[in-house]
Amino acid sequence: MGVFYTEVGGDIGAAVERVCSAAGLSGLVPWGATVVVKPNLVEAIAPPVTTPVDVVEALCRWLMDERAGSRVVVAEGCGAKGYDTGHVFAALGYDEMAARIGVELIDLNLEETVELQRPECRRWPVMHLPRLVMEAFLISVPVLKVHTLAGVTLSMKNMMGCAPPAHYQQGGHWKKAAFHRQVQEAVLDLNRYRAPDFVLLDAREGMCEAHLWGRKCDPPPGIVAAGGDPVEMDAFGCGLLGVDWRGIGHIAMADGELGNAAACGDALRL
Repeated sequence: MGVFYTEVGGDIGAAVERVCSAAGLSGLVPWGATVVVKPNLVEAIAPPVTTPVDVVEALCRWLMDERAGSRVVVAEGCGAKGYDTGHVFAALGYDEMAARIGVELIDLNLEETVELQRPECRRWPVMHLPRLVMEAFLISVPVLKVHTLAGVTLSMKNMMGCAPPAHYQQGGHWKKAAFHRQVQEAVLDLNRYRAPDFVLLDAREGMCEAHLWGRKCDPPPGIVAAGGDPVEMDAFGCGLLGVDWRGIGHIAMADGELGNAAACGDALRL
């Protein structure tokens, strides 16, 4: 499908418009669909650990201006055990953004779920996911980060925010703790059930040491990128981090099944 990227400079709105338009996002969204914008808000920690509110606002504004879908919502399910997603929305400026532009914020940890079955999935032959994300057009908006367990956390791993704690906390210290066991297979199976329909990657800064702490990328990439193939997008993100995507289990296993990782080398600079 192609990866499109551009330098941001000082205007995130213009950069988001360029990459989303080039990637044909408005033509991908079914007319009248609900569009779920899914940032990475794992905890109430400032960017670049979490997705900056300005890139989500820019995307929502563009979607509404393009009339791409009849309803645009921002949805996430945080991983912190000590507070709910509403606390994260408030702490990171999402409440103010939502009021300013008129979008709804949804806590995926509390949404109605559906039970799904795929016998070919060895890690999750049965999975429970929010009905909303199964029925809507889903845009993953990750930030650029390595991950201490999964290798990287990009668009595919960002889908873990959709997993309801009622089924995936399983007594752990984190609301999605069940994913820590066989994490590569767990992320792959999750995306077999529900992969993003589109990805907008915020790679303005990037974290090159860990996903909750550590050094930022130096120099920072300073870009945003977009595309409709999450496997290709994640391979592109790996390249920005200096990581070989072939060594990241969930990306390597998804290559050829859920997308085309090798195509990331043809990314187009705008």
